[in-house]
Amino acid sequence: QVQLVESGGGLVQAGGSLRLSCAASGRTASNYGMGWFRQAPGKEREFVAAISWSGDITYYAGSVKGRFTLSRDNAKNTMYLQMNSLKPDDTALYYCAARRLPEARADAGYYDYWGQGTQVTVSS
Repeated sequence: QVQLVESGGGLVQAGGSLRLSCAASGRTASNYGMGWFRQAPGKEREFVAAISWSGDITYYAGSVKGRFTLSRDNAKNTMYLQMNSLKPDDTALYYCAARRLPEARADAGYYDYWGQGTQVTVSS
């Protein structure tokens, strides 16, 4: 089992920045790919970004490309999402996900483990 805990969410004005963290614990010895998804009220969960175990492969949703940067520190079992130039449309509950395979995928069904989410609210 892998436990995921997100942090770093909050309230920010449009144009501002936040950095989300996802800390993994438990059986983290295996290589695992990770990703971020988000869900706004009344909308379905959508892909945000994903990163391979090595960190050299990343994928981004078109809506965040160029504004968000995904990275990871495997020594700390932590993944980071730097979010810049935030927009009100980025308001959502952000979830961290992981799977005990090294690849990165944009498909939510690929991931076995999920965190509880951290709220990001962007005011206009």
